[in-house]
Amino acid sequence: MEQFFSIFQIIPDPFGDIAIVGVLFLFTVVISLILAFLFESKPEQIEEVTEEVPIEGHEEIAEESEAEELAPPAEPVETVPEVPPATPETQEATEEPVTEIQETVEEIAAESDAAAQDIQTQDVEEVVEEEFEEEPEETPEGLFARLRNGLSKTNAGLFGKLGQVLSKRQVDASLWDDFEETLIMADLGVSTTMQLRESVETKLSKQSLTDAESVTGALKEDILEILKKAEGKHINVDAHPSVIMIAGVNGVGKTTTIGKLANKIKKDGKSVMVAAGDTFRAAATEQLEIWSNRVGSEFLKGQQGADPSAVAFDAVKASESRGLDVLIVDTAGRLHTKGNLMDELKKMKRVIGNALEGAPHETLLVLDATTGQNAVQQAKMFDETLDITGIVLTKLDGTAKGGVIVAIANELNVPVKYIGIGESLSDLREFNAEEFVEALFYSGEETLH
Repeated sequence: MEQFFSIFQIIPDPFGDIAIVGVLFLFTVVISLILAFLFESKPEQIEEVTEEVPIEGHEEIAEESEAEELAPPAEPVETVPEVPPATPETQEATEEPVTEIQETVEEIAAESDAAAQDIQTQDVEEVVEEEFEEEPEETPEGLFARLRNGLSKTNAGLFGKLGQVLSKRQVDASLWDDFEETLIMADLGVSTTMQLRESVETKLSKQSLTDAESVTGALKEDILEILKKAEGKHINVDAHPSVIMIAGVNGVGKTTTIGKLANKIKKDGKSVMVAAGDTFRAAATEQLEIWSNRVGSEFLKGQQGADPSAVAFDAVKASESRGLDVLIVDTAGRLHTKGNLMDELKKMKRVIGNALEGAPHETLLVLDATTGQNAVQQAKMFDETLDITGIVLTKLDGTAKGGVIVAIANELNVPVKYIGIGESLSDLREFNAEEFVEALFYSGEETLH
């Protein structure tokens, strides 16, 4: 051993000590592996011996034990009580509950099928029921009061702010800037606002007027003059049948307008048919059919996805054969910026004209007052495509942007036929410029005249 360690003395420090430690560590590992191998190999040897040397007289027992291990465990046997023989009384007692369960299941299935079929129409009926309100007595005072209430938001938004601008101020250069801003905010449009400012300012300077009340009076006169130009004649229903085509983008109140218009025509003693030209939205057709049933008009629809022009053609021929007075044709709502969709409307109008000479006798565009200046752009695009004969401005009761009617009247050479100022059937009103301006400028002192 001393000779063995003397070998490491040849190696210089400190590497000699490190080499000794390394050798001792390797020696220890080798000894440990040998011991572990010896102790682990003994049980394996014993197992091999026991497997190779069978125990005499126990071969059958070993075979039986192997069979028991391979066989599945036996399930416990339960004793089943004897069932007494069936009697007529017990048969009736068992049959009744089964029959009741079957009847209940059939009733539930029938109810679920009916609910699945009516799920869309039920939602539409709820909407239409909310929109149908009992018509109040139509007196001039009552009609004007409803018009005034319908325009109350526009009155407050436009002339409430204008009153603040004009209150306790002399008419000077700084006032006119606020005057312009107020009219633009009420959606009269830049062009119409500048025109009104120039006209009002000229009137006041000629008459040497500087009070705020004079500004309001001059503005009222100018707005009335603009709206008088847009006051159109009543819709043309002289032909038999008279065909009215209704257009507009989605969500403007087209279906509601058709229902209320059909009701007005029915009250005038004329027969009406409504044709569902929007063949792509099932809900739109169902809602229109409900409106038709409520007002008592005839209704015609095509298959879902059918050509709208074909439906319009069939509706014209059906109206002729039945001797009806008026046909109202709905169209699919579409964006005015989509050229291909607008071309479909043009085709539909052409087909109606081929089916009946001179038809459609009216092409009405429904606009939503809440969209403000966008309604003016819609009117321009639809007019270029369809050459519309009149405008229906809806939802005036729900917006402070009712001033858009002034921009429409000033910028478009299209008459405003109807306005919508509420939910009831009679709230679709024929447009009267003087009555409209009176209600728009109402301050509690004016009287109906």
